[in-house]
Amino acid sequence: MPLTTEELEVAILEKATKAPKPQLYIKDFYKCDPDTKPRAIKNVANDLVKKGKLMFWSSGSTTMYALPSRIKNEEK
Repeated sequence: MPLTTEELEVAILEKATKAPKPQLYIKDFYKCDPDTKPRAIKNVANDLVKKGKLMFWSSGSTTMYALPSRIKNEEK
């Protein structure tokens, strides 16, 4: 049974916090709930960006997601 939107938000933020690297591909979040369709996970991740809890990070060729605090720490 897929997670609710709120549960998925918590799972995505937890994954972004505990991941070894600060930037994550959208496919990395698919593992948070295999029962949820990828499009729904992307929509939740994009909503978290709109809320300011995640941010987009670009390597120049690929757009990734990251916690704003982790990106600032990496750039120092």
